[in-house]
Amino acid sequence: MDGQPTRQWGLTTAISTALPTEKELELNAQLIEELKRQNNFEPQEATDRRVEVLNRFQKVAEEFVRVVGKAKGLSQSVIDNAGGKIFTFGSYRLGVYGPGSDIDTLIVAPKHVVMADFFTHFPPILERMSNPGDIEELTAVPDAHVPIIKIEYSGISIDLIFVSLALSAIPLNLDLTDKSLLRGLDDKGMRSVNGTRVTDEVLSLVPQIKTFRHATRTIKLWAQRRGIYGNVFGFPGGIAWAMLVARICQLYPMASGATVVSKFFPLMASWPWPRPVMLKNIEEGPFGLKVWNPQLYGSDRQHLMPIITPAFPSMCATHNITHSTKSIIIRELERGKDIINGIFAGKKAWKDLFERHSFFTLSYKYYLSVVSASRTKEAQNRWSGWVQSKVRILVKGIDESEAGVQCAHPFVKAFDRVHRCKDETEVERVVQGNQDYQISEPVPESGNEVANGGEANGDGTQIIYTTTHYVGIELQEGAKQLDISFPVAEFKRVVTEWKDYDPDMNSIRVVHTRNYDLPADLFEPGETRPTRTKKAKSHKTAKRSFAETGMDSLC
Repeated sequence: MDGQPTRQWGLTTAISTALPTEKELELNAQLIEELKRQNNFEPQEATDRRVEVLNRFQKVAEEFVRVVGKAKGLSQSVIDNAGGKIFTFGSYRLGVYGPGSDIDTLIVAPKHVVMADFFTHFPPILERMSNPGDIEELTAVPDAHVPIIKIEYSGISIDLIFVSLALSAIPLNLDLTDKSLLRGLDDKGMRSVNGTRVTDEVLSLVPQIKTFRHATRTIKLWAQRRGIYGNVFGFPGGIAWAMLVARICQLYPMASGATVVSKFFPLMASWPWPRPVMLKNIEEGPFGLKVWNPQLYGSDRQHLMPIITPAFPSMCATHNITHSTKSIIIRELERGKDIINGIFAGKKAWKDLFERHSFFTLSYKYYLSVVSASRTKEAQNRWSGWVQSKVRILVKGIDESEAGVQCAHPFVKAFDRVHRCKDETEVERVVQGNQDYQISEPVPESGNEVANGGEANGDGTQIIYTTTHYVGIELQEGAKQLDISFPVAEFKRVVTEWKDYDPDMNSIRVVHTRNYDLPADLFEPGETRPTRTKKAKSHKTAKRSFAETGMDSLC
């Protein structure tokens, strides 16, 4: 009604409360059509399948809690009432998922069920309650920053985490927004439960959920296509990008999705970092839990692009961003701003915003290939996950060194390869990054082992599994030498301190790779691979050896 105060969304008043114009509505319709062409929306039958799988996991969670209670000798009445519940978070709960998106899922259990029980009992119970072939792959990573079981289930990726609350029973109507439920949680438990709490809070803080979802789908797709999506690599993850979009929605509460996107790029490109982006004031709360506060905590003052979660206890969702990745993000925001201006001027189309990155084709002349390898697939699944979580340490180390590097750009996807080697000489070449022995066909389950615990075929060859991460290197102008020996050595030291590291089973190499030596499987059909240019001979000082630069040579 006229005269009533307009609700303020967020920490400041809106920049504009204007309704969309006809032009903006037309651009919004064009945006949605482009998202459909980009296969950004999932068919209803696929979404229905997700619901079926989640219902299955709810039943398994309840059985899991019962089994653990029985194993620990609890009374039948306690077991019958113990409950257990799954929650979703991330893109699925936000409503911005698409074909192939995983489902971030949290199991909440009562106090008699602990993290060790989750990794010991849940996988066999899931297998017992599933149809043959439902579980396509299952990898437990108990020592991750947030302990997780990664599951491929009936064609759907499930990232499953766990928390035990200080309650004797977990009812189906449990509301995780209740701050009293955080009592007694350790850091890992807090990180686990906050995924759902943050997602729900974000949805409650935007004026129009449909607009928010369209804009978030757009920014998420743009970030993925431009290779700047992934917290583990030092870029904003899905929830961080969503929070940035939510802040623009608060500033333009009546705008269409296309208008929110058009405001997103100039505002975020010129944001005065490290001023934090927040959706609400930081809450104080019970139990003496730490909340983000750069005035009190030196580690919080180190955050370069802080985006703060709204749910108590507030945390920085972008603590992994480095100086290099920050410069890349801002560069991409500036590019996006130029394209958006062209779209609104009628000179460009929405598809131009989603143009694929040029990381391998044009962006860099020099790369680091971080090659992790193992002699069995199971070992490599665990080892490569650990190495991936530490790649940002290498990037940060290069940033902070006097190595002559302007920018160290980690690519946000790893490349898994399988190789067949006839002797240890070929194995050594493979772990150094050589792909002469790569095979494309699936490896049959032979059940044979060689002396070191690896996999062997009937013909005496060995199977080696590798995962490679690529880091683009931009040298400083006028740089005459490259010395990254210390950050490489430090990175290797950190990863090989993994408690399950076995030098007879696992290896790690950091290899210098020129753009013209990049493997063919990095390029999409139609992309042009870099080629080596012949230069006239000239008298130059001798090049430094790979040993001096801290990198391994590519055999």
